Amino acid sequence: MATNPTNPPSEQANLGELKGHAPFVGLTGGIGSGKTAVSDQLAQLGAGVIDTDLIAHQITAPNGAALPLIQQQFGSEFIDPNEALDRAKMRSLVFADPEARKALEGITHPLIRAETIRQAKYLIQAKAPYLVFVVPLLIESGNWLPLLDYLVVVDCPEEVQIGRVMHRSKLPRNEVESILKAQASRQERINHADMVIENQGSLEDLHAEVLKLHQKILQIQKDPTSSS
Repeated sequence: MATNPTNPPSEQANLGELKGHAPFVGLTGGIGSGKTAVSDQLAQLGAGVIDTDLIAHQITAPNGAALPLIQQQFGSEFIDPNEALDRAKMRSLVFADPEARKALEGITHPLIRAETIRQAKYLIQAKAPYLVFVVPLLIESGNWLPLLDYLVVVDCPEEVQIGRVMHRSKLPRNEVESILKAQASRQERINHADMVIENQGSLEDLHAEVLKLHQKILQIQKDPTSSS
């Protein structure tokens, strides 16, 4: 069972009120590891999936809730012609300036937290067998571990990650490497994991691993002691 002795901050207190209604599963991994592929398959199997990265994109899309505050804090030059966050420009800024990163997180994190809780409540009411919280920086935040009944890490070699992100996001190699350096190492994530899904093979291989995970979580729902 995923545990951490740190004191729970506000999001844990709120989500903690929902615990016991369904198992809470954390899903994380480095950039390009394949978290979305895994969470999509879990959703198809019936899991209630809450993707915090998707929420972050939604609140910074055109008409997103974070945009007025971002424009006020950073200026209109960080809003692109489509009226969305200029992600490339903001990424360059926050990598170079820790205070800018803190300011951005101060805007986005409360909005992401509120939407995460709203979705969790809805999925519990909809009788989802378990909830999957997809959190890219789950280990780094230090806030999530006490909430979780089970932690899953999606893993693959760093070169595979770099190749995927360069192809998907059209980023240069040095920028992808900078992102990787800012994240927890593969070993740090694995050290916290209850289950590691290796994602460097075929979709069929991945599906077999995801199905095994799904069956494991259903067993936890029936017998909570099986997660330990």
